[in-house]
Amino acid sequence: MGHGHGHGHGHGANADRRHLTAALILLVGFMAAEVVVGVIANSIALISDAGHMLTDAAAIALALVAMSLAARPARGAYTFGWKRAEIISAAVNGLTFVGLVVYFVYEGVRRLVEPPEVQGVLVLVTALAGVAVNAGAAWLIARADRSSLNVEGAFQHILNDMYAFIATAVAGAVVWLTGWSRADAIAALVVAALMAKAAYDLLRDSGRILFEAAPAGANPAEVNAAIAAHPGVTGVEDLHVWTVTSGFPALSAHVTVTPGGDCHRVRRELADLLRERFRIEHTTLQVDHVPGTACRIAAS
Repeated sequence: MGHGHGHGHGHGANADRRHLTAALILLVGFMAAEVVVGVIANSIALISDAGHMLTDAAAIALALVAMSLAARPARGAYTFGWKRAEIISAAVNGLTFVGLVVYFVYEGVRRLVEPPEVQGVLVLVTALAGVAVNAGAAWLIARADRSSLNVEGAFQHILNDMYAFIATAVAGAVVWLTGWSRADAIAALVVAALMAKAAYDLLRDSGRILFEAAPAGANPAEVNAAIAAHPGVTGVEDLHVWTVTSGFPALSAHVTVTPGGDCHRVRRELADLLRERFRIEHTTLQVDHVPGTACRIAAS
């Protein structure tokens, strides 16, 4: 059987944790100040940004916990270890977005109908500070290993929050210069739209892994055809292609070869083919002779 997987990344796990922890500290400090200013300014846009930032902090905290769990070695009944902890973390992040979208759409629409008085200057200044803080946090997380769906989920939280702060800054300037307070509610709805897009992406990607769909670039029909077309192969059965966790695609299959064929050579060649063409390094191939014949074992 051919084994091995490409789950090692160029970034060290300890470095990733440091980057995420620094971003978490930065966000929590600013979020506390933003909640206070949002209440004083009576701005739903700022409060929605603070809520978004709370999910940013939760996303990073979950990412750190998931990274620790995913690093645990395979043991006992957990033959793949706890690697899918990061996928569950990404799914939870997506679900938190959904809840916030519902709330901020409701609150934004309500304030469009009955706009309250909003202090535009406070909104503008705080939002601009938020852009800078989120840019710094995004820079820190971008230095971590974003091939992990877990880390990518945290990064998307930060990036969306930065865009949201830009929308809030524009709304603050409009309220300050024109007195049109509905701009604040419109900014909150823009934030909700950004959250909805991020939620869809995270839930789609994490769902594909949790339901063991084939990874991108490894269409099962194409994989089956490639194996079947290999010299000496007569049939492919029980083909399964899935993703254990981010960057860890896996495949198993039962392959039959021509009478007298060298099963071990075919297995090695198929493992190389799957790695080079489909980037699948963790392969479990049961290679047998056609019923009624014997596999030839090459001399070592």
